[in-house]
Amino acid sequence: MENKRYDDLYNKLSGIFDEDSIFKDVPMHIHTSFKVGGNADIMVLPKNSDEILKAAELAKEYDAPYFVIGNGSNLLVGDYGIEGLVIKLSGRISNVEIDGDSLYAEAGARLASIALKAQVNSLTGFEFAHGIPGTLGGAVMMNAGAYGSEMKSVIEYVDALDEKGNIVRLCNEECEFGYRTSVFERNNYIILGAKIKLSAGDKDEIMAEMRRLMELRREKQPFDMPSAGSTFKRPANNFAGGLIEQAGLKGYRYKNAMVSDKHAGFVVNCGGATASEVMHVINTVRDTVNEKFGVMLEPEVKMIGRFE
Repeated sequence: MENKRYDDLYNKLSGIFDEDSIFKDVPMHIHTSFKVGGNADIMVLPKNSDEILKAAELAKEYDAPYFVIGNGSNLLVGDYGIEGLVIKLSGRISNVEIDGDSLYAEAGARLASIALKAQVNSLTGFEFAHGIPGTLGGAVMMNAGAYGSEMKSVIEYVDALDEKGNIVRLCNEECEFGYRTSVFERNNYIILGAKIKLSAGDKDEIMAEMRRLMELRREKQPFDMPSAGSTFKRPANNFAGGLIEQAGLKGYRYKNAMVSDKHAGFVVNCGGATASEVMHVINTVRDTVNEKFGVMLEPEVKMIGRFE
């Protein structure tokens, strides 16, 4: 971090965050499931919504870009790092409270933890999310889903910080959920938490279903290599993995990045990959599939930071 403006921002943030909650020159490969990426200038780990707001306000005051992340399970960070401020929510802003047949989860809560909390309290409807690697905030933002269910089907409302620093509550319809998208992708709101509406069930049956879905994931997905989950969104009336395999790219490798030979919908880090190597594989897949089938695949993985 060589920019004086960011030094000043760091010093100002240090007056708000404890020394175990603010860091300089943070290697992002340890904060993402892809295990690639350069350093972030500054990272803070807020404990509550007030600290999130103060961090975002200070970033704006110093004209510094800022990014909010969960546990980095759907991110590809550029080799040259992230300029400005990263606000990481997972681990601390992760409370989950039961309220009858509903629960309220904070944005940094992992989906697996939410699903287990629901199961222990005999609440069904969230089993589909148990195996999705990620936090509630990211799942809401991209309307994550699996096995025929998605966040849209269980969200009652979402609390967020708007661009003016106001806490707003958006009902399900106001979230404008679509396939792997929502209003939060477009409006720069920071998701704080959400109420999830479930229903009473049998805890043993709920656990059995979670185990069944997890076993399906283990059978089909490359859990043995770092990745960011499904690399591409599902194209209309087709499947990304199927098109990639038909294009002859299953197992395609460029240096230390590869199309998984277990599931062609995943690009994986074979060990020591760089973001540029991953991007080379992604671009090769997109260009080849488009050339062969006239379908331009859209990445589901979010690219942030500096790639060159």
